[in-house]
Amino acid sequence: MSVEVQTGAQPLDASPSGRVIVDRALVARLKLSDVSFRIALTVAPLIYVALIVALFLMLAKGSSEAFAKFGLSFTWNSVWNPVTGQFGGLPFIYGTIVSSFLALLLAAPVGIYAAAYLAEFAPPLLSKTLGFMIELLAAVPSVVYGLWGLFVLAPIIRNYFGPAVQSVLGFLPIFQGPIYGIGMLTAAIILSIMILPTVTAISRDLIQAVPAAQREGSLALGATRWETVQNVLLPYVKTGIFGALVLALGRALGETIAATMVIGNRPHISASLFAPGYTLASVIANEFTEATSSIYTSALIELGFLLFIVSLIVNGVARLMLWTIMRQR
Repeated sequence: MSVEVQTGAQPLDASPSGRVIVDRALVARLKLSDVSFRIALTVAPLIYVALIVALFLMLAKGSSEAFAKFGLSFTWNSVWNPVTGQFGGLPFIYGTIVSSFLALLLAAPVGIYAAAYLAEFAPPLLSKTLGFMIELLAAVPSVVYGLWGLFVLAPIIRNYFGPAVQSVLGFLPIFQGPIYGIGMLTAAIILSIMILPTVTAISRDLIQAVPAAQREGSLALGATRWETVQNVLLPYVKTGIFGALVLALGRALGETIAATMVIGNRPHISASLFAPGYTLASVIANEFTEATSSIYTSALIELGFLLFIVSLIVNGVARLMLWTIMRQR
C-alpha cells in the first residue's frame, strides 16, 4: 500500500487503488492545536508562580523602609506606638498563630465526625439537607459572623461561659484574668465556625469515595459500623483530611473582618485566652487608613509581608508532614 498526499481530502482515506490519502491542512491544524494545548498547560501553572513572585516583590518593596529602620528586630519587638514611630510585629504574629490554631483545634474534631455521620450514618434525605446547610455556612459573609460574635457570643462568654470555666480551671494561666467577652477565645470560636464547612464538606466527600470493598471487608470480619469508620475509613482518607485541615487553616490565618470585630484589637501578648489580642490581618485592615507617615505605612506593609511568610511556612510544614504520612503508608 502506498501513501498519497492530497489537499482537501479526509485525513486518512483509502482510495480505490489502495493508497492512503493524507490531508496536509488537517494534519497541520492538528499539530497546531496540540502545540497550543501544550503551551496552555505550561503557562497555566506558571501564572501562579508569577503571582506569588509579584506579591513577594511588592510586599518586599513596600516594607523596605521599615525593614531598613528596624531590621529583623521587627519580628520580636512587641512595641507598637505610631506616635513615637516605634513598631514591632510580635503581638500580631502571636495573635494570628494562637487564634488560627485554636480555631483549627476546635473545628477539626467537629468537622470530621460530622462528615462521618453524614457519609455513613445519616439517612439520605437528612444527609443531603444537613450537608446543604453546612455548605451554606461558607456563603455567609464574614461581617455577619463578626456581628453575631459581637452581639451574641461575646455576652455569653462574658456572663456565663467565662465565669464557669474560671471556677473550674481558673488555676490555668490560659483561663485567668478579667473576662471582657471579646478576646482571643471569641475570635477562635468565630474562626472555627467559619472554617467548619471546609473541613466537613471535603471530609464527607473523601469518606464517600472510599471503595465499598473496604467497608464490606471490615463488616464481614465482625466490626461494627462505628469501628469501621474509626479503624478503616478515616485512616484510609487521612491524607485527604489532612489537606482539608491545611486549607481551613489557611483561611483562618487570613481572615480579617470577623476577627477584627471580636478579638479586641489590643497589641499585647497575654497567656489568657479571655484577654484581647490582635492579628496581622486585623491590624492592617484596622489601621491602614490611619497611617499618616511613610514609616507607618511601611510597617503595616511589613506586617502583610510577615503574614505572607507565615502562610508559606505553615503550608510548607503541612506539606512536609503530609509527605511523611504518605511515605509511611
